[in-house]
Amino acid sequence: MQVQEFLDRFNPGRVPPVVLLCPGTAGKSKNVTFEPVRAQQAADRIVEAFIDPSLRDLAYALYYGDEADPAGVVLEAQTLPFLADRRVVEVRNADVYETETRGKAIHAYLASPNETTVLILVASRIDRRLKFFKACQKAGEIIECPELSEREVHAWVGERMDTLGKRIDGDAVSELVRRAGTRLGDVNNAIQVVADYVGGKGRVTQEDVAGACADVAEEEIWALTDAIAASEVGKAVTALRKLLAFGKAPDEIMGTINWLVKMTYGVLVPESGQKVHAFVADKVRKLGDKFGRAKTQDAFKLCTSTHFMMRSTGVDPELALELLVIKLAAPRKAPQPKRGAVFRGQC
Repeated sequence: MQVQEFLDRFNPGRVPPVVLLCPGTAGKSKNVTFEPVRAQQAADRIVEAFIDPSLRDLAYALYYGDEADPAGVVLEAQTLPFLADRRVVEVRNADVYETETRGKAIHAYLASPNETTVLILVASRIDRRLKFFKACQKAGEIIECPELSEREVHAWVGERMDTLGKRIDGDAVSELVRRAGTRLGDVNNAIQVVADYVGGKGRVTQEDVAGACADVAEEEIWALTDAIAASEVGKAVTALRKLLAFGKAPDEIMGTINWLVKMTYGVLVPESGQKVHAFVADKVRKLGDKFGRAKTQDAFKLCTSTHFMMRSTGVDPELALELLVIKLAAPRKAPQPKRGAVFRGQC
């Protein structure tokens, strides 16, 4: 079942003892994706249906599969509800239960689940060939939570704005999605920023969106720039992966990195004639401080060779980009002392 169908037709009386919220495909797409915001909406709907807010501490429990003891989760699920018709146990990161060793206790529970408990399992990835998925399928309901199409995200923005008492223009919706992307977590953050920006104003225009929120992907570009300049390899790779997750094509990212190095050289060598906007100059100045003129030229050559490799060989473009970023972010080696040099220091 698709998550939208589950939400539209939600009936507390038909909620089974086990609900698996997992990745799926949407429309005619064959790509398997996962939208955590939609999964959380479904989980919240179940919790709201069975758990009175005043009894939440008594009848609801939240666990993270990669942290909690599976036996403890099972014990909670087997406990009879107190002052409620059903107990709800929610487990996020439940994909860890796919392995027999980690999921042994959960697998045993799925074979005979407690009918007075709703066990919600949220898995951001799933292998449908494994016992875990099949056991969930047999014990209850599989609800697929794929990412929304851009058209669906547009509609979602309108609905979300309605709940905030705002009416948003069509071109404003397009501008918001263009800046934030189609991941609902980022989109929702942008909506909150815009809503706060307009205050008591009931109508949201394209100008409001442009004034309120920055381009999320653009912010990650500068995060990548800062991490490379600071020689923080881990942060640089994380920023790169976020850009890929935002849907940026490897070729586009490669072009951006190449442009950053080019702008850095323009800042270092004003006589090169390269025009650099003041905003950009401030952003890349730290790169210039790290590389210097000679190393910036070397970085440019490395970008060129990496781009050539991506286009003319069978190399994985994302892997090639990651290796490039690691090399650029690697700390600069201290200059080696000349042979025969004498060091004088204090003691």
